[in-house]
Amino acid sequence: MRKKIPTITRPDPAYAATLQQGDREIPGKEDEAQVAATKTVTPAADVDADRHESELVPEGTVAPHQVTAESSDPHTNLRAPLSARALNPTRKIDIRVNALERQEAALETCGVEPAHVVRAALRRAVKGWQLSPVFAPVAEERRTRNTQWQARTSLAVDADSLNVLLRDHDPLDVLSKWALIRGQVEPRIWGEIDKILDEIAVRAASPHEP
Repeated sequence: MRKKIPTITRPDPAYAATLQQGDREIPGKEDEAQVAATKTVTPAADVDADRHESELVPEGTVAPHQVTAESSDPHTNLRAPLSARALNPTRKIDIRVNALERQEAALETCGVEPAHVVRAALRRAVKGWQLSPVFAPVAEERRTRNTQWQARTSLAVDADSLNVLLRDHDPLDVLSKWALIRGQVEPRIWGEIDKILDEIAVRAASPHEP
C-alpha cells in the first residue's frame, strides 16, 4: 500500500530555516570571483598600450638595458670605431720578389738560408707600407736567377690607390696588378735585404754572449 505524503497546512519553522541557510551568501566568495575575473580579463587600455609600444620599437632593436650591458664588454662595444679595413677597402695582389744579382755573394755566405732572408725582408718592407696612387716605373736592376730564393705571397693594397693606377696606366685592365705596384715594392725589399745582411755581419763580428 503506497504511503500517503502529508500535506503541510501551516508554516514549518524548521523548513523555513533550511531554505534561508541555502540562500545565505558565503563570506569570501565574491572576492575570489573578482580576483579570478581580474586575472583572466586584461583591460583594453593595457592591450592598446602594449601594442603601441611594440609598434614604436623596430624589429631587431636591442633594448636599452642590453646596450648598456654589452657596451661594458670591449669585444662587443657597440660604440667601438669601425675597423680600418671597413673604412679603407683593399684588394689582394699576388707578388713574386727576389734578391738582386749583386746580393748573391753576401746571401750565400751570411750563414742564413737566403730564402729566409728574402722572406724576412719582404715582411719588413710591407709592414706599415701604403700603396701610393703615383706610378713608379719598374727598376732596371738585375735580379738573381736563383728562383729558389723567390718569395711568393699575396699583398693587400689600398683599393682606391690601385683604381687610380689602373685608370691612368692600364685603363683596359690587361696588365697584371703586380706590374703596376712592383716599382714601389721591390726597392723597399732590396733595401731590407741589405739591412739584414748588415745585421748578420755585425752579429757575427761581435763576441758571443755566454
